[in-house]
Amino acid sequence: MPETPAVPDLRAETVLPARREDVELHTADGLTLVGELALPADRDPVATLVTLHPLPTAGGFMDSHVLRKASYRLPALADLAVLRFNTRGTSSPRGTSGGAFDAGDGERFDVAAALEFAEFRDLPHVWLLGWSFGTDLALVHGRDPLVEGLVLLSPPLRWSTPADLEAWAEFGRPVTALVPEFDDFLRPAEAVERFAPLRQAEVVAVEGAKHLWVGENAVRRVLDEVVARVNPAKAPLPTRWP
Repeated sequence: MPETPAVPDLRAETVLPARREDVELHTADGLTLVGELALPADRDPVATLVTLHPLPTAGGFMDSHVLRKASYRLPALADLAVLRFNTRGTSSPRGTSGGAFDAGDGERFDVAAALEFAEFRDLPHVWLLGWSFGTDLALVHGRDPLVEGLVLLSPPLRWSTPADLEAWAEFGRPVTALVPEFDDFLRPAEAVERFAPLRQAEVVAVEGAKHLWVGENAVRRVLDEVVARVNPAKAPLPTRWP
């Protein structure tokens, strides 16, 4: 009788099947941004993550590990499309986006270009997934009718003002903030107070986690929380690939 093949555990650098395509985004102020779109290998996506990476002047880019692992796993495990891109002036192995870092101001055009790309490609049920600096971009520039909600990882609320939070409250779309217990910038108790103007915000305190979400357990927690909001039928995610 043939031996049943082992079912491999998902590890940090596991890359699951997907249709992956290098893409370019074109901003209203004339820049070309480089990125990648990952789609389920053999079916249409049921929802879409447009990802916004951490601060490029501190090493953030489209390959920041949680976003990279989302693109490696979620098309296969959760039927999601995952769009990653470098904001203006940011470099990664994929290439360098045009322009220069603008401290969250000119990046409004980058967010708009990503959403325009998603709309042009008919990507369904678009959510913004921001991490650190990317959470400020989402809160300040992401109020677009195409956007169905936000998931924020380690939000510092550095550039986001109470007025931005109040505007999101009026916009009415769901917002989940995953706040590490040992975050470098904003910890859970303060986050609850700071997010108060955004009435529908769900602040999730993640015990033991840090700003950079280092370690496979931290990544799995993030991806489970994301999928629970964006495609709950697929949560929690399996830890093995059959």
